[in-house]
Amino acid sequence: MRYTTLGRGAVRVTGLSFGAAGIGNLYTPVDPGRATAAVDAAWDAGIRYFDTAPHYGLGLSERRLGEALRDRPRDEYTLSTKVGRLLEPVAGGAPVDDDLAHGFAVPATHRRVWDFSADGIRRSIDASLGRLGLDRIDIVYLHDPDTHAEEAFHQAYPALERLRAEGVVGAIGAGMNQTAMLTRFLRDTDTDVVLCAGRFTLLDQSALTELLPEAAARGRSVVVGGVFNSGLLADPRPGATYDYTAAPPALLERALRMDAVTRRHGVPLRAAALHYPLRHPAVASVLVGTRSAAEVQDAAELAARTVPEDLWAELRAEGLLAEGPPGEEPPAAARPAEDGALS
Repeated sequence: MRYTTLGRGAVRVTGLSFGAAGIGNLYTPVDPGRATAAVDAAWDAGIRYFDTAPHYGLGLSERRLGEALRDRPRDEYTLSTKVGRLLEPVAGGAPVDDDLAHGFAVPATHRRVWDFSADGIRRSIDASLGRLGLDRIDIVYLHDPDTHAEEAFHQAYPALERLRAEGVVGAIGAGMNQTAMLTRFLRDTDTDVVLCAGRFTLLDQSALTELLPEAAARGRSVVVGGVFNSGLLADPRPGATYDYTAAPPALLERALRMDAVTRRHGVPLRAAALHYPLRHPAVASVLVGTRSAAEVQDAAELAARTVPEDLWAELRAEGLLAEGPPGEEPPAAARPAEDGALS
């Protein structure tokens, strides 16, 4: 398994990383034993970077991940979580409530409260340490600060810097599914890494315009999530989703053409989608959300495949892939609008 050190620091991540939203009951419940088996399978596959957040299942993901890693040597894995949403108890608890659960199949025992204040950051990390059962966190991301820029840059980020200096946190950054603010974090702060979801994929190379060149020029790292654009690149067919909504016909047609090219080279489209971001020198890891041992094993097998250079050349020749020298601006068709939240 490939390892990369983030930015100019000392925190290392594996090229394939485990996204723990699924074991926090994203969309549907996951049995506790199945969640543990998924983490065990990741470990057996050589994955040593695990990502979670309080948002995922109202803390369930953190609790399950911490428990599954409890007996693993602490210095042998890297763990990231996120800040920006505090979990406040709901009086008396409540059954599953879509408005409070935000897509996670969990009882609405808490509500999420946006808080990018310095005090909120420390409180969030203290709570995460408790749920995880750890005394330090390797990476902390500001989670979806899209509409909280002023507070994020002037309160939350300085708080993370202090925590990094104190050794409570190893590396700091921001996680979003847009590139503009992430690029600003690279330019205006001393972040080690940014987590960019859905904006550096076979269908959306908008991160090539500014984010990735900026990261490369400054010696910072990028972790890429959402490489399947929520489903379309995993299984391109009518009814597939793109960024959590029904895929537009033009994007479905593009994905089907890509699938035909990759099949001619004996490579599943899923494998090409996973490998593509790692071709850029600023990308340290690809984060894949998994909820079972079988899904982990599938991701590990895809990561282990060899993708021939001829495949990328044919995608470019067919006008399906906007790829050139790092930082080369892709055509407008490859730059969908940026909105939504990292989940």
